[in-house]
Amino acid sequence: MQDQEWEPFIRLLQRIAPRTRLLRAWPPTGGVSAQITALEIERPDGPAEKLVVRQHGEVDRLQNPQIARDEFRLLQIAQAHGLAAPRPIYVDDACDIFPTPLVVIEFIEGETVFEPPDLAVYLRQLATELARIHSIKDSSELTFLPKQGNGFGNRPPTLDDSLSEGRIRNALEAAWPVSQANASVLLHGDYWPGNVLWNDGELAAVIDWEDARTGDPLSDLGNARLEILMALGHDAMHEFTRQYTSRVSIDLENLPYWELVAALRLCGKLSEWGLQPPVEASMRERHTWFVGRAVEGVMGDVGRGPSPS
Repeated sequence: MQDQEWEPFIRLLQRIAPRTRLLRAWPPTGGVSAQITALEIERPDGPAEKLVVRQHGEVDRLQNPQIARDEFRLLQIAQAHGLAAPRPIYVDDACDIFPTPLVVIEFIEGETVFEPPDLAVYLRQLATELARIHSIKDSSELTFLPKQGNGFGNRPPTLDDSLSEGRIRNALEAAWPVSQANASVLLHGDYWPGNVLWNDGELAAVIDWEDARTGDPLSDLGNARLEILMALGHDAMHEFTRQYTSRVSIDLENLPYWELVAALRLCGKLSEWGLQPPVEASMRERHTWFVGRAVEGVMGDVGRGPSPS
């Protein structure tokens, strides 16, 4: 492969393993927060294999200048604990080949699935892997990760009234600070079907760990519940929650709070996704239902709101 456009990737490969040949390179589908390039390579002593080069965007780099090195370290920890996460291969933050830091990880054969042929098996595997992530308790090996904050940040100049942003923020601000009843654990930070790869009906990997932090497992659970509701409906959300809570010991008292944090993430964004009108209408209806129950739980009597399962 001689294209000058790929010369930096060839130089990168020589650092990883001298005499490695680049057979082809392409941008895989997906990936918003990072620039992703897939590489097919051939080592002198082995068959062809695939790698992924992740270059984080400006927003992530401003929030954490060490994000590439931290992601590499986190994936090492995930591998050591047997999580379904890509194997880290190389990190480069010298920026003498590319203008931004990068991490190289293994290429996982698989695809995201939003219409599973066997919903029960799909939800069970999703719940099981989230429980496995949360089995990693906050400890000295995770001190490089940020701690979980309140989740709602500062009010923007304009609120998204179409998704009840004012109502959500009022409830969150009134409830904060919430007491944390659960031990702090590793949080993926954006656990949803779009960040899970499947291969032949099996969960192959959880990807995109740049939002990882430590804190209350209810944060990941609340986000996953909303995303599953949006994609697969009420029954799927309840079954996912049942599967998850059967695998962990967890206090659900503050779940409505973290559900509102998850719901807030869609405000000001849903209308920009270019969805078909019927799809967007359905998502808005489900979001309204989700927010209504969570606000009742937060503003009424936290912990005795609607049952999550």
